[in-house]
Amino acid sequence: MNECEATGKTLNEAVEKALTSLGIKKENAVIEIKEEPNQGLLGLLGSKSARVVVKPEKGPEKYVKTYMEELLKHMGIDGQVIANEDNEKIKIEIYGQDVGSLIGRRGKTLSDMQYLISVVIRRQFSELKKMIVLDVENYRERREKTLAQLAKSVARKVKEEGKEKKLEPMTPQERRVIHLTLQDYPGVTTTSSGEEPYRKVVIVPR
Repeated sequence: MNECEATGKTLNEAVEKALTSLGIKKENAVIEIKEEPNQGLLGLLGSKSARVVVKPEKGPEKYVKTYMEELLKHMGIDGQVIANEDNEKIKIEIYGQDVGSLIGRRGKTLSDMQYLISVVIRRQFSELKKMIVLDVENYRERREKTLAQLAKSVARKVKEEGKEKKLEPMTPQERRVIHLTLQDYPGVTTTSSGEEPYRKVVIVPR
């Protein structure tokens, strides 16, 4: 929904109705007053409700791009931010010479930042259902290839030795890569064990 028209006894009531309908916060809204409330004669005759039209100042894609640019500036990191939105996700990509520190050991810092950004944007757009994906210098793509190779290598050993093997603790996204890689792999199956953030994938012989 790009905009919403709402009425109310007061301007505040009309605005709040529109904000709720759009699922956005007031600080990210453009408010156009169409009609001021009027109580009319003796508060009854000729009374009019307030009527407003509200629309987002920035959509999710533009909002998260601006947020990340400001965050990088605050951190003293010179990086380029690219945001793209499709039907399933909003992907934020960061490029630059000194952005490696945003990845962290095995992507821990990157995952933490992705969670933070997801919380921030969903507070502004409460109706947003899309996944938020943050990547730095194509790290996730490179990491997925490494994980897929690891999964197949360990699966071969499990199949040969007939003994299950546990992988290192991984994030939910990384575990998903392992599960998908091995879902049709002959002779093995996968499960997960442990509690977050130490949950691991277990490769088990069939």
